[in-house]
Amino acid sequence: MAQQYVYFFGGGKADGRADMKNLLGGKGANLAEMTSIGLPVPPGFTISTEVCTEFYKNDRTHPASLAAEVSANLRKIEELMGKKFGDSGNPLLLSVRSGARASMPGMMDTVLNLGLNDTTVQGIIAQSGDERFAYDAYRRFVQMYADVVLGMEKDILDHLLDQKKEERGVYLDTDLTAADWKDLVLQYKGAIKAELGIDFPEDPEEQLWGAVNAVFGSWMNQRAITYRKLNNIPAEWGTAVNVQAMVFGNMGQDCATGVAFTRDPSTGENYFYGEFLVNAQGEDVVAGIRTPQPINRAKNKDGELPSMEEVMPECYQQLVRIRETLEKHYRDMQDIEFTIEKGVLYMLQTRNGKRTAPAAIKIAVDMVNEGLIDKKTAVLRVEPSQLDQLLHPTLDPKAERTIIAKGLPASPGAVSGEVVFSADEAEAEAKTGRKVILVRIETSPEDIHGMHAAQGILTARGGMTSHAAVVARGMGKCCVAGCGDIKVDYADESFIAPNGVEVKKGDLITLDGATGEVMLGVVPTVSVQLTGDFATLMGWVDQFRTLKVRANADTPHDARVAREFGAQGIGLCRTEHMFFDAERIAAVREMILSDDLEGRQKALAKILPMQTSDFKGIFREMKGLPVTIRLLDPPLHEFLPQTEKDIDELAATMRVPASTLRHKVEYLHEFNPMLGHRGCRLGITYPEIYDMQVRAIMVAACELIKNNGFSIVPEIMIPLVATVRELALLKRNAVAICEEVIADYGVTMEYLIGTMIELPRAALTADEIASEAEFFSFGTNDLTQTTFGLSRDDAGKFLPFYMDNGIIEQDPFVSLDQTGVGQLVRIASEKGRATRPDIKLGICGEHGGDPASVCFCHTSGLDYVSCSPFRVPIARLAAAHAALS
Repeated sequence: MAQQYVYFFGGGKADGRADMKNLLGGKGANLAEMTSIGLPVPPGFTISTEVCTEFYKNDRTHPASLAAEVSANLRKIEELMGKKFGDSGNPLLLSVRSGARASMPGMMDTVLNLGLNDTTVQGIIAQSGDERFAYDAYRRFVQMYADVVLGMEKDILDHLLDQKKEERGVYLDTDLTAADWKDLVLQYKGAIKAELGIDFPEDPEEQLWGAVNAVFGSWMNQRAITYRKLNNIPAEWGTAVNVQAMVFGNMGQDCATGVAFTRDPSTGENYFYGEFLVNAQGEDVVAGIRTPQPINRAKNKDGELPSMEEVMPECYQQLVRIRETLEKHYRDMQDIEFTIEKGVLYMLQTRNGKRTAPAAIKIAVDMVNEGLIDKKTAVLRVEPSQLDQLLHPTLDPKAERTIIAKGLPASPGAVSGEVVFSADEAEAEAKTGRKVILVRIETSPEDIHGMHAAQGILTARGGMTSHAAVVARGMGKCCVAGCGDIKVDYADESFIAPNGVEVKKGDLITLDGATGEVMLGVVPTVSVQLTGDFATLMGWVDQFRTLKVRANADTPHDARVAREFGAQGIGLCRTEHMFFDAERIAAVREMILSDDLEGRQKALAKILPMQTSDFKGIFREMKGLPVTIRLLDPPLHEFLPQTEKDIDELAATMRVPASTLRHKVEYLHEFNPMLGHRGCRLGITYPEIYDMQVRAIMVAACELIKNNGFSIVPEIMIPLVATVRELALLKRNAVAICEEVIADYGVTMEYLIGTMIELPRAALTADEIASEAEFFSFGTNDLTQTTFGLSRDDAGKFLPFYMDNGIIEQDPFVSLDQTGVGQLVRIASEKGRATRPDIKLGICGEHGGDPASVCFCHTSGLDYVSCSPFRVPIARLAAAHAALS
């Protein structure tokens, strides 16, 4: 039996189902599902993602049987619609849309009104009785086809349209007449001939295959590639193509088109949320050319524009019933597109709606309370990466603010930055470390790279479902859209606010995505309170996960924040951060400059009470939870000045000859300090440093145990071990000090001594090292550096090139390289447990906050991950996902 490439839907029956997204793409699978459950869907067919794969594998050619399948399914549409494709008297027009298995809003191409030519347009006039509508549809088709299929610069035809409106003295497209549109069709075709040297195709069959190929081709356009990269969507998935009978929302005042969400995608509030336009086609709603009207009367607060509930009450009530049907069927918030033609409602799309992190949490918790989903499903509904939106500050309500404009609160959050007016500029400035706000009249898919680079987005046009709003919400970016009172001037690189204030490129502004306010200057922020639905969801998260989550914290404040975010201990306390404190650096430098043991011990005696106080503060904040403290790791030269001026100033302060200090700096200089005299090598050479730190840890713990009744099990971590003999030597010294302090205080306590696995040799000889180590903490930052043989500080110069060219899929410092570095983690874990079955295993590199890396740690049998305090909730949720998946 020949392989099936085309799947039909229509007339209440469908070849596909909702669970066939991999084959039919999200749009195609859901069109089939909506058809099967009795919703009014215009008939059509889906060309599967397998054809896209073949298309790229076979030099952009189709499987041999595809043409016959398309032709047969086209006949089925004609039968159901009572129209014929390409017929002069009663023509069938088609839409051709993309549909990947993962939602990629606006990233790929669409062609509407396909099948129009100089002959069939007469048939549309006969069908509709409206010459203006027919020629408006015709010019839209020519304009879309020229852009999407023929690759013509969009601005050329846009300019002709603007010229026509200027010539006629009108502002809106709806003010142009049939004669205007007819003339524009001729102008468009002439411009195509002049620009591209080809005639616009009149043959509907040629048009159809041109559009199908263009949709497949758009899978590899730059904006789609960028979007896939940002959202980790594999290129090999491909896209499906959906060919569907056209229904028209622009045939008159009893027609409309709209986009809606079954719940508010910004807040999660349970009400019908959306926008529509009377006498319009779908692209008009998201393009921002006309101001859309609200679906709901209750949410039409200003009352300036009548809602759909008021204008088309019967269709509105039908849509409300469909909303309820879809939520019960899919058990998730849906993003829908619809068209009303001559008072008849049609559903064009449903998909799981993109939502902000607060909305995702509220919807998940509410749906559990409503009995639509269970707790496991609720936890899996919230993506760990989304939580990043919640963990950042909001505007300080007490701070003064100068509000200069107000738009729509399209995507929550609060950000400040320098104004830029192009996506390229946003990307370029962000690479230099500047925080920027991208200001556009309206965004388009071509702006995707700049939107990603910017802190926030401000647009003059567009509604809550505009491109800027939808994409910003998906990215977790703050966005204020539809700020129609500002006048943006790209040429002058400025915008004028309603009060006359001019904001130029480089000026600082603040956006509040929760209110839609635009403010001059930088407005201070405050930390968000993670309570209510968030606390409820995280309670469920902790029920399901088995992997513990700790935090990397070096101060009592960091420890407190980590605990508030749900950390179950500290997985990495970097003691060198304490050394850099302004009050302590002098003692550290005195120790480094000492020429004998007595001098070093004298300097270290000054540091001891400081370190003891630090550890006490951290132990107090952790209230008995485990705390892993890494002994001094960086080379000593990092604590000394490097420039001539700084050396001279320090020499004067310390009252030593500048030549002496300069000689010491030169002596300690290393060509490759990452692989030099640091970590345990420093502890072996200068054991008095580690002795002081171990004593400080134990004194702090013993005092709290004896005087405050604390239960503390310190975990002392020795870094950069490559051989078991290094660890054995340093462990022997540490145990001697630990036992001495415990005896002095007369307390009973446990302590652990372990090591950080950050060298390939340590991983490969972990069975030997485990004979001495009571725990392993994988330092995946350094383990990545030493495994790849590259520097994290320098790799940024070429890693983007590697990713762009497919050499590596992801930055290995962002997401753990599971096939290389990950295998070393697994080898070390297995070897370590073979020697010491109860050995405690965790990672403390920043990979501990990356969801994919957390999942790897779960499947590898580690006990915990450790990450920065603000990423603790992300890691907790990722650990729950790993357990449930």
